[in-house]
Amino acid sequence: MMQRKTVFLLQNTKEVCDELAKKFYATDGYEVIGFDVDAISAIPVIAEKKPKFLITDLVLTGYDGLSVISKVKEMGVGTKIIVLSALASEDIVSRAVSAGADYFMVKPYNFPLLKERMDALDEKTEFTVKNVTESFHKVTLEEKISKIFINVGIPPHIKGYSFLREGVKMAVEDPEIINNITKKLYPSIGEKYQTTASKVERAIRHAIEVAWNRGRIESINNILGVRAYIGAEKPTNGEFIALVADKMLLERA
Repeated sequence: MMQRKTVFLLQNTKEVCDELAKKFYATDGYEVIGFDVDAISAIPVIAEKKPKFLITDLVLTGYDGLSVISKVKEMGVGTKIIVLSALASEDIVSRAVSAGADYFMVKPYNFPLLKERMDALDEKTEFTVKNVTESFHKVTLEEKISKIFINVGIPPHIKGYSFLREGVKMAVEDPEIINNITKKLYPSIGEKYQTTASKVERAIRHAIEVAWNRGRIESINNILGVRAYIGAEKPTNGEFIALVADKMLLERA
């Protein structure tokens, strides 16, 4: 029988702890061995139980999350620390990395992605400072993009969500690709997800239409802050990807 990986939850509300616990209970390979909203009472429990993973917020009762990271690392129990927080500025991420965090995910979170990252962390036993910093940069970019999509009303379960996120990441890494969206961007995404370029194009178009049909235009304008959309006007696939990528670049994501 496969040994389950132990998880301790330290979040700023019991509701978040309960929600995460239910998701882990329904997931093979993981076991929640405790949760708390008070960092002071949680620290000795973590020291005693030595969980494989600690999922902590940054805003807590007793100690802040950065202090928790430092204290757990000082214990030398080998616990992998994942920060799950709505606070995600570049400075905060940098301080969390310096304190010893292994991964940073922005709320609202994507649980399947969280588990995927935990599985990846479990397979790695050593991280250099350079690799950790690079990993945090990529993770933070991905989560910022996901947060924008969720806020503008693009649900994560549709195919266009993943295709759009991949397109924005590509546009951030190579802004010129937006000028070659049909011959380069769509085929590249299609190759990664084992589908055709035409299906990628249609799925992205559908994702954008879902956001507009949900009436999130005001949120879209506020978040992107580049071009005002009114009424039934919708951006093209390329325009939307470019707008989100520009926002990421401006924020130095």
